[in-house]
Amino acid sequence: MFWRVAISIAAAQLLHRRRQTIVSTLGVALGVGFFIATSSVMSGSENDLVQRLVNNAPHITMKDEFRTAAKQPVFLAMPEATVELTNTKPREYLRGIKNYGAIVDELSQQKGVIAEAALTGQAIVRYASKDVGASITGIDPEKERYLTTVESDMREGSLMRLKTASQGIVIGRGMSDRLGLRMDDLATVVSPTGLVRRMKVVGIFSTGNLLLDEGQVYMLIKDAQVLLDKPFIANRIRIKIGDPDQAEDFAARIESRWGYRSESWQEVNRDFLGLFVIRNTITYSIVGAIMVVASFGIFNIISTIVMEKRRDIAILMSMGFRAFDIQAIFLVQGAVVGVVGMLLGWCIGLVLLQMLASIEFTIPGMSEKQHIVLDRGFFQFALGGFFSLLSAVGAAWYPARKASQVRPVDIIRGAA
Repeated sequence: MFWRVAISIAAAQLLHRRRQTIVSTLGVALGVGFFIATSSVMSGSENDLVQRLVNNAPHITMKDEFRTAAKQPVFLAMPEATVELTNTKPREYLRGIKNYGAIVDELSQQKGVIAEAALTGQAIVRYASKDVGASITGIDPEKERYLTTVESDMREGSLMRLKTASQGIVIGRGMSDRLGLRMDDLATVVSPTGLVRRMKVVGIFSTGNLLLDEGQVYMLIKDAQVLLDKPFIANRIRIKIGDPDQAEDFAARIESRWGYRSESWQEVNRDFLGLFVIRNTITYSIVGAIMVVASFGIFNIISTIVMEKRRDIAILMSMGFRAFDIQAIFLVQGAVVGVVGMLLGWCIGLVLLQMLASIEFTIPGMSEKQHIVLDRGFFQFALGGFFSLLSAVGAAWYPARKASQVRPVDIIRGAA
């Protein structure tokens, strides 16, 4: 019964000051709408980048190098001695991961783990008197399709043709266009040591990334070993695990197990992920400032009502309304403005999201037109609604508290 009376009184007072109520409500609605739009853009772009990082590349890469240089023998023999060495360099060692086959087998036996040995290097691809520098990656096609998205990025041919074709290569669309290479053409591939091989194009992929599309070449690992003159050598072990979020811990374990530097996707992209934290902090601070400005409108209207209705408040208290009841009436006013502003803000947010989704643009380095990636999840709307109610009720709290402290005897006596 009380809440029905409180809501009716609150609604009557808000309608009495209709213009201020509309302005305050629109302020909250705009704050909610822009919060939803910016939050959806921020969350969508972050999720999209993380998904690209997780899906387009292995979760962990073991390299044929060590995280720290090997200690000099004198330091190993006398760890407590005071020794100074100058003009020394770490011991040279044969590049390549030793017993990579056994490591791959041991990793592959673990549940949810896919491991592949690979050999990477540089080469020149030549066709019709044109040369292009390329990054060579020798792979196992059966496992590569689970480690990266290259198979789904194929536009012509197939990654699996590497297994059946003799001396086959898979190139990007950018390299194909620059050299004029087409399916089943024979390209000349020259290694840094001068070794020359004629290799057939068995597939063409397109990732939308010009750097990869123009400079990446895939071939069988055995063909890469011959081309780069590194027989029975692999310099990478590429790993994918069931839970990408556990990649850092898994990389630390295998690095301590075998000693080779093992980098998780989080470590490789730590700078990018750190930028998201800074960007989100700045963005939400700006949107939060909009909500604070909107809450001042609510504070202003309720403070004005309290000042104008002191006599009515005194009469209500003399009729038996408690201080808590008076405070609740004015808090309800703030909540009403917050709820209406939230609903209007959701509508504004939907319109803004629809407008943002229709925008197309081109990014330097990307060969295809891009769209703004949006996160249209319920969480964005719920969070925007929560902040609108919080700011509205928070803005109404101080005037409501002042109203509950009115002394009806003084007001009525002064009026008399």
